[in-house]
Amino acid sequence: MGDRTRSSPGAVAPIAFGAVRPLGGQAVTITGGLLGDWQRRNREVTIPHVIGRLHEAGNVENLARLLVKKPGPYRGRYPFGDTDLYKTLEGLAYELAAGEDPAIREFYEQVVTLLVAVQAEDGYLNSRFQDPESDKQPWTDLAWGHELYNLGHLIQAAVAAHRQLGDDRLLRVATRFADLVVARFGDDGEVAVCGHPEVEMALVELYRVTGDDRHLRQARLFVDRRGHRTVQHRVFPSEYLQDHIPFRDMPSATGHAVRMVYLAAGAADVWLETGDETLAPALTRLWDDMCARKLYITGGLGSRHSDEAIGDGYELPSERAYAETCAAIGTMQWAWRMFLGTGAAGYLDVLETVLYNAYAVGLSAAGTAFFYDNPLQRRADHDQRSGAEIDGEPLRRSWFGCPCCPPNVVRWMSQLGDYLAAETEDALYLAGYADATIAGTHLDVTVTTDYPWDGTIRIRVDRAPDSDAPYALKLRMPGWATGASVVGADDEPVPCRQDEPGWLVVSRRWQAGDELTLALPMRVRAHGSHPYLDATRGALAIARGPLIYAVEQVDCAADLDDLTVDADSVAHATVGPGPAALPRSLAVEVTGRVSAPPADELYPELPQEGQAPGDPLPVTFVPYFLWGNREPGPMRVWIRRS
Repeated sequence: MGDRTRSSPGAVAPIAFGAVRPLGGQAVTITGGLLGDWQRRNREVTIPHVIGRLHEAGNVENLARLLVKKPGPYRGRYPFGDTDLYKTLEGLAYELAAGEDPAIREFYEQVVTLLVAVQAEDGYLNSRFQDPESDKQPWTDLAWGHELYNLGHLIQAAVAAHRQLGDDRLLRVATRFADLVVARFGDDGEVAVCGHPEVEMALVELYRVTGDDRHLRQARLFVDRRGHRTVQHRVFPSEYLQDHIPFRDMPSATGHAVRMVYLAAGAADVWLETGDETLAPALTRLWDDMCARKLYITGGLGSRHSDEAIGDGYELPSERAYAETCAAIGTMQWAWRMFLGTGAAGYLDVLETVLYNAYAVGLSAAGTAFFYDNPLQRRADHDQRSGAEIDGEPLRRSWFGCPCCPPNVVRWMSQLGDYLAAETEDALYLAGYADATIAGTHLDVTVTTDYPWDGTIRIRVDRAPDSDAPYALKLRMPGWATGASVVGADDEPVPCRQDEPGWLVVSRRWQAGDELTLALPMRVRAHGSHPYLDATRGALAIARGPLIYAVEQVDCAADLDDLTVDADSVAHATVGPGPAALPRSLAVEVTGRVSAPPADELYPELPQEGQAPGDPLPVTFVPYFLWGNREPGPMRVWIRRS
């Protein structure tokens, strides 16, 4: 496997100004349930698929060709193809820490060895611009070359390898490249930023490993410099690049959706490590604006295909939702950092909504096909496309010309355990629920649950604090879970308090073997939308627990355009096993009605005579993340109210 520097895997440096600290490393292991199924599918199916496509697309060859005197042409339309390798490596570090796999190890070693071999003497690394025959030189196209974006994903892969495997080969490569960037763009260097934020949060993460203040300083410089129109834009305006207004002054989340949430996550990291309180109001303002006016009910972000942008407030069309899978991941990254900074449960509610809906829908049930954009409605004549592609497919695709989403899905799926728990010196926070073992600094627990299908979460204490002082176990109570309760092993109510919204706190002297059961009511809910949201006015959506539901044409005898549902029928819905053709799930059965087909006139004169309610019919709604795994056909999240 080659020489490597070994260090203790699993260590995560404390966050200087966070209200809570992540467990990180290998402290949380998902052992089963839906998230466990997702991780097994990722390891056994999605990762081999992605590795194969990276070979076919030329990403590996783009590096290998730099070792010959006359390299062949760079393969790929975009100059940031290396990031697809880096994101995959980040996920593979987690997988190898969980258990050896010869195919995963082979790819990991091949790519790491190539990266070490092809890095330039000054630390520069980019397979597109290192080519001596390249039509562009390094650093000549910061707007679209994405060299710093590349570095960001390299750093994150390197940090994962360091923490998970104790393998510092990539860390040395990434640090050399980062040091080159500090020399070129530091305090006395070129005043510029990358066209695509990402390196900011990566440099902070590198600082947490190296302790080198220059890396933290550089992250802060990049956040501070954005917004002064230094990025040379060609196709889209400065707003697309979040370069039109300094971050601290931005009134609203805007521009390219992935860029926006990556920038915000990076700024949040700078805040967490420097305590810069000028960043906190901006982060809160932008988050609140996004959640109040610009986030789909699924947690998807981005309503415009033309520039993959967030769009205006309340501009949330269902059939034209862009809601890129990478934007979902970026939103979760931002949410987690806001939780670390504040300890507030509301950020985790959003993270969970995104996880089970806007993120999960991006991958097929089989694990080998992906959505780039994630609409909330599909019409019969719709084809999936990403960006400016000239053709499309009815449903998910196995790969893309810009395949940023599939490797991003891989890395996030591999590290799901990092987002289930956090702690302070006197409390362990259960931020999310899954079958898992959790090893805190003072308290170890085993969690057993069938969440999100069931709201019963059983917690057993495996190791208690040494101190005789009370220690708190904080259980997140999602905003939808009205009437949550906690009982002990004897089914007797357990005294708990609610110091802060969204947390049930059980504080006591613990003993190994203590057991608690948290019960989260999982009623079926009907949701409307804000009256300013024109696209879904007069419609409702169905949810249960953290899951948003959708109806597909295959499960409805009537044309979905003619289907109506009222809130009362949702209140009386039944829950049962999902369709046999889908993975294990729970479906929601409601009684809908069929309205008479409208006249064939696109814009009829008003008023029209009212239509009598149609005949009732049973309708099956399935979890939104599972739509599109059967035959192509219409789908809706929002249904007209009766």
